Amino acid sequence: MIALVCAFFGLILLYLDQITKAWAEATDVSQTVIPNFIRFRFTQNSGMAFGIGSDNQTFMVVVTVLTVVMIVGIAVLFFTLFKKNAPAQVALALVEAGAIGNLIDRLILDYVRDFVDVSSIGFGVCNLADFYITGGAVLLVIVILFVGKDAVIPLGKYRKQAKEEREKEKAEKQANG
Repeated sequence: MIALVCAFFGLILLYLDQITKAWAEATDVSQTVIPNFIRFRFTQNSGMAFGIGSDNQTFMVVVTVLTVVMIVGIAVLFFTLFKKNAPAQVALALVEAGAIGNLIDRLILDYVRDFVDVSSIGFGVCNLADFYITGGAVLLVIVILFVGKDAVIPLGKYRKQAKEEREKEKAEKQANG
């Protein structure tokens, strides 16, 4: 059930990404949202982040192929390794929605539509898909490190469960000689 909810969540995010990109392109938006912080300014990015590789068609073909491989890999992780980990599935749905959103642009338009200018704080111009990818990746790291009984450093009730499981395994090993 959680997989279905996450898939629906991902589709909604993908729709929001595509709708906002279409709006930004159609209006050729240019307005300050928060002075000295966020500005809406439409740009066409034919490269990767910060326009890297925009002058190298072969490089961008490789990036596009790797993006498709990553999208498939995330789907496999979603339904295998993380199939019983709802927080990880939410994080993967975020990354998947962002990757697919930017892939759609790259395949159909040959560029990615960016419009959220955060260059005043050291980043470039991005879009919702970029926020999804970044937020999902950060969330996934947090989940892997701290959330659930399989976390690297489990927090809260999971810490107690993990400790009990380790003690139980240790006792079983000692009993079996």
